[in-house]
Amino acid sequence: MSDYKSLSEFICSEREKAGLSAIGLAKKSGLTVEQIEDIEAGKDLFLPATIRQKLAKGLKLNPNDIKKYERIMLDAFDGVTDRFIEDTKKAILMGMTENLRCPICSSKLNTRVVKLIDLEEKIALHPKAQCSKCSFQIK
Repeated sequence: MSDYKSLSEFICSEREKAGLSAIGLAKKSGLTVEQIEDIEAGKDLFLPATIRQKLAKGLKLNPNDIKKYERIMLDAFDGVTDRFIEDTKKAILMGMTENLRCPICSSKLNTRVVKLIDLEEKIALHPKAQCSKCSFQIK
């Protein structure tokens, strides 16, 4: 790897080298501006292959150039219990998110509740969490 510490830093730098704004990169890659902004803000630590390919196309890079900056720590997730995940989801739904920490690196968890409508047209609440430092997520 080179001087870049993260996927977001790499993408931002490559976009600037290409002389593109976030809007310009979105147009060249076929992604939304929000997707570009989320990647550059560090909200996405690893990308689905289709997003990686579109981003590579827009930046005129090989997808593997991007992939090497993604963080995938699947081995670290082995120690996370279903009980921890369920308790965390309950805390998010109850609004008790101030002290929620990542079970992998102990950093603060960024949380949110997504409102979806189920097949019976009832609102379903889905708690989500993402570590501010590593790739841990509750989807």
